[in-house]
Amino acid sequence: MMPLWVNKLLLALYVVTIASCIIVVLRENRNPIRSLAWVIALIFLPFVGLIFYLFFGRSFRGQRMLTRHSKRKLIMGMAPRHVDLKTQPLDAGERSLVKLARQLSTSLYTVNNSIKIFTVGADKFKALKEDLANATGSIYLQYYIFNDDHIGHEIAEILKRKARLGLDVKVIYDHIGSFSAKNSFWRDMQEAGVDTHPFFRVNFPHFANRVNWRNHRKLVIIDNSIGYIGGMNIADRYDSGPEEGAPWRDTHFRLEGDIVESLLFSFIVDWNFLKQPHPIDGIPRLTPTKLRNSTGMQLVTSGPFGEWDNLALVYLKAISLARKSIYIQTPYFLPTDALMNALEAAALSKIDVRIMIPRHGDSRMLQYASFSYVTQCLRAGIKVYLYNPGMLHAKGMIIDENLVTAGSTNFDFRSFENNFECNVLIYDRDINRQMRDIFFRDMNQCTKLSYTTWHRRPIPQRAWESIVRLVSPIL
Repeated sequence: MMPLWVNKLLLALYVVTIASCIIVVLRENRNPIRSLAWVIALIFLPFVGLIFYLFFGRSFRGQRMLTRHSKRKLIMGMAPRHVDLKTQPLDAGERSLVKLARQLSTSLYTVNNSIKIFTVGADKFKALKEDLANATGSIYLQYYIFNDDHIGHEIAEILKRKARLGLDVKVIYDHIGSFSAKNSFWRDMQEAGVDTHPFFRVNFPHFANRVNWRNHRKLVIIDNSIGYIGGMNIADRYDSGPEEGAPWRDTHFRLEGDIVESLLFSFIVDWNFLKQPHPIDGIPRLTPTKLRNSTGMQLVTSGPFGEWDNLALVYLKAISLARKSIYIQTPYFLPTDALMNALEAAALSKIDVRIMIPRHGDSRMLQYASFSYVTQCLRAGIKVYLYNPGMLHAKGMIIDENLVTAGSTNFDFRSFENNFECNVLIYDRDINRQMRDIFFRDMNQCTKLSYTTWHRRPIPQRAWESIVRLVSPIL
């Protein structure tokens, strides 16, 4: 049994720690409801509240991934083709969205681009493997999940072969997302000359301040001329499906043109942020594209560092621009209050708002959290569809007839506030039409919910939805 003075000392240290955390929460001037929730947890949940705060409650807003000098140096190394927005087929609202994205994440507006859309993993991986096999100079690859399963070994073998031939091959993988891959998997690539590094390696003493901040981006840049971006990770379930059920339905893009430079810029920022012994100094020059068109694109990145929730603000702006329709696909629908209000306002003003989520998700808790918003949506006139064939992992939004955004960003708190994400904004009527056609094709495999039938769901399910929603901001 410890002496009384030791107990008093430990109690005093705990009280000081709790008080310090509460002061930090109050000084951050966050959303009052969330701040109050953390204060209550710290006071009334001894030890548990403190642990949860250390893991999930701290904010890194205002910190920078690179110094201003380093970022300016990289930007000066880019060779963007100057685009006069007044000459582009954009309305006033779309031009204001372009300016917002540029201000938030140094997102340059580019033209002279081409895009190929993949909705089936097998098609995406076939094209990716062909492009990797044809690479002659460099391969930069970044994924949240890089599994050491069948498709993972196929990709790794190509990377190792190219590295042995002298190509510059670099891989960033998220340490938590790719945790199941064996150490020997990465060691074999490194021994072959592939430069692999985990993003935010989670270990002591950095466990608490890293476990909640994940790099969710999926980027590939090949020979500085071909890019890939979207929602598909490197794992068999995106290619051949899980052990039971169909392959995951997802969306991924293959890009060529001036937009590839923006993907390259994002990768270099992340690579140099890792403080590697061999940072990439400057932006490698792109092979001049022969494309000549007005297909406008911007890459928008977002993360827990920086001053703003970049993608949340971009989504909010895009929704506010809608005049006819808003179509959303997302595996997890946990919107911020601002985004929920924006969707409600759009639906109540007779804009066609449709949201598609999976009937059976990969996480029961996240599924209940998403379902907790359905009643609110239906009351406002938002049409909600449950995708039946399998897991819907696609992440995208289609606005009216000219705007599309898709990439790694889920429509949830974690993507908007805690993860490192990237989406491409596409200003093009033809791409918009293709994405709408895909959306309506998926609708044919969905169940459309009605308020009457949804209201009859079992009481235990409703109870679980309400309980899980309380913790939805940290899911």
